[in-house]
Amino acid sequence: MLPVLIFPQFDPVLVHLGPFAIRWYALAYIVSLVIGWRVMRRLAAWEPVAATPLQVDDFLTWATLGVVLGGRLGYVLFYQPSLYFSHPASMLELWHGGMSFHGGALGVIIALLLFTWRQRIPLLPFADRLCTVVPIGLGFGRVANFINGELWGRPAPPSLPWAMIFPDVDNIPRHPSELYEALLEGVLLFAILLALASRRSVRIRPGFLSGAFLAGYAVARMTAELFRQPDAFLGFLPFGVTMGQVLSVPMLIAGLALMLNARLRPAVTA
Repeated sequence: MLPVLIFPQFDPVLVHLGPFAIRWYALAYIVSLVIGWRVMRRLAAWEPVAATPLQVDDFLTWATLGVVLGGRLGYVLFYQPSLYFSHPASMLELWHGGMSFHGGALGVIIALLLFTWRQRIPLLPFADRLCTVVPIGLGFGRVANFINGELWGRPAPPSLPWAMIFPDVDNIPRHPSELYEALLEGVLLFAILLALASRRSVRIRPGFLSGAFLAGYAVARMTAELFRQPDAFLGFLPFGVTMGQVLSVPMLIAGLALMLNARLRPAVTA
């Protein structure tokens, strides 16, 4: 029998500064927002130009609010509404975790709609550049989930070379599904979108990259959910599906529709 890896049980706090603490989870958000902002600045300048560098700078604040507020509210509404509505103050306790990507996505979409309307810039070209960098945040976020020892995977065969025991859960070898998601939703999806964005023939069809992101994320998430243990308070839904898979279906449909619409509409060259 092959030896099984043991989860290292990282300290979720990176560093203590007196009464304050910097957590890996918060650092993942900060680093991904900064890197995504810098990359988007360059993407927005590619022809046809989607926005000025100053407009991208301004949107960083909007994106941050959309991610944090939408992600938290989405988790409250989609996953544990009864718990949080019975203890409203706990909604503010972000240091205990509890963020929903689907909620964060809705928050950013709302921020995107309001920002492009106020700035009077085309929605879809700007959204295309934004969607290309979103996987950066997804990748860092999943690595932070792994460091926190949360969102672990389903039981795995002990013969699996990277099967891992999470001592705080049980002594069963499990899939390190957080790392699967980091690779699928982060590294792979970013590589695909960046390759598409580098082609002018794709950039001149507004909405295609946004659709590719939505569809790509939905497929990556639904695939990763096959290895991820469902939240204990939800478990499996009817037909053995998970909440993450259910919430990904509308994203898949919207993504395919955006891609089809982008292909059918005339290209924009300026």
